[in-house]
Amino acid sequence: MFQSDSFRALDRQESLRLLAKVPVGRVVYTRQALPAVTPINFSLDADSAVLMYTSPSSDLVRAVDGVVVAFEADEFDAVTRSGWSVIVTGRAAVVTDPAEHERLSRTGPISWMPPRDGVFVRIEAEMVTGRELNGALDEAPNGAGAAHPAGTGT
Repeated sequence: MFQSDSFRALDRQESLRLLAKVPVGRVVYTRQALPAVTPINFSLDADSAVLMYTSPSSDLVRAVDGVVVAFEADEFDAVTRSGWSVIVTGRAAVVTDPAEHERLSRTGPISWMPPRDGVFVRIEAEMVTGRELNGALDEAPNGAGAAHPAGTGT
């Protein structure tokens, strides 16, 4: 039997705890009036803001500075059909304060592809939502949606 109640809402604290466990998430924003998603490594600041370090000339920086964006990260296990997803929504801003930039240089995220003279982008955690899927192992009606081992396609 297919169970649609396998999802559990996560509170803010639990969502942020899970978010801190993964190194990569996705920034969701608008680029040239179209939806855009960019995967990027990140860290959480002490105030729960999402921090990213990137090139000041990147399309991402130009598109998100000063606007409301979403940031999503997740972790799933296809075998157990369980996992979680967290979305942080808030205003993004390039960090321009020299003292703040210096602090983040010591404590913030380390880019996997460090840009020369990079900038930190902060997304304020104005809204934090999350949900968890707990082992929906029951098959859907007629076997639809059954999990298949990776790469089998059947």
